[in-house]
Amino acid sequence: MGLKRLKRKTTAATTGVQLTTITAPMSVVTEQIKTIRTNLNYAMVGKPLKTLMVTSAIQGEGKSTVAGNLAIEYAKKGLQVLLVDADLRRPTVHQTFGVPNQRGLSSWLSGQLEDVNDAIHPVLAHLFVMPSGPKPPNPAELLASDKMTEFLTVATRKLDLVIVDAPPVLPVTDARILAGQVDGTMLVVRQNGVEKTAVRQAVGALKKAHTQLLGAVLNDVDVKTHGYGYGYYGNDAN
Repeated sequence: MGLKRLKRKTTAATTGVQLTTITAPMSVVTEQIKTIRTNLNYAMVGKPLKTLMVTSAIQGEGKSTVAGNLAIEYAKKGLQVLLVDADLRRPTVHQTFGVPNQRGLSSWLSGQLEDVNDAIHPVLAHLFVMPSGPKPPNPAELLASDKMTEFLTVATRKLDLVIVDAPPVLPVTDARILAGQVDGTMLVVRQNGVEKTAVRQAVGALKKAHTQLLGAVLNDVDVKTHGYGYGYYGNDAN
């Protein structure tokens, strides 16, 4: 899929999240995504970041927007990147990148696919996406299976980075299940969109899941006050 075609598919809100890193590569928001990428690299002291989970406390905080744009920026640097839609309940990756969703992560985890490559699509240079697949009746059980752990292990042998777009932490257990299977987790928080108590609960739940919390992204920041759309805070900012 070429860049020109992808850009057309991602301009309408109904097709998924906004990929500013493609539609406005010179924008301030894109520069902030690059800064987040750089800060994540520094956060992994002495260990390469191979698997990153992006989540939020509740729905609607922009986790999928951050995950998609971050995947693009890593791919632009020449890394082989796979973006996995592990939000099996409310997926968006297939809409964002204009790929079919008849086969995806749920298809592989439930044993409906013999070749996992049938669920993976190249969308840009160095960037591949794996949609969620059909909505299963047992998302948490699939994500907790040995097959999910095996998938991440094999994927990181062939690729430089796997970014997992996970469900929000508080409504369901899915993100907490995935948290222990990745190298690090980033929490997306929408300014004025979620109570501080909920954010603290999400952080506590992730820590109990024994994940390395790499930091938080403050999304939808008032540009009149701060001058940009995202802010990154390291893992010492709770």
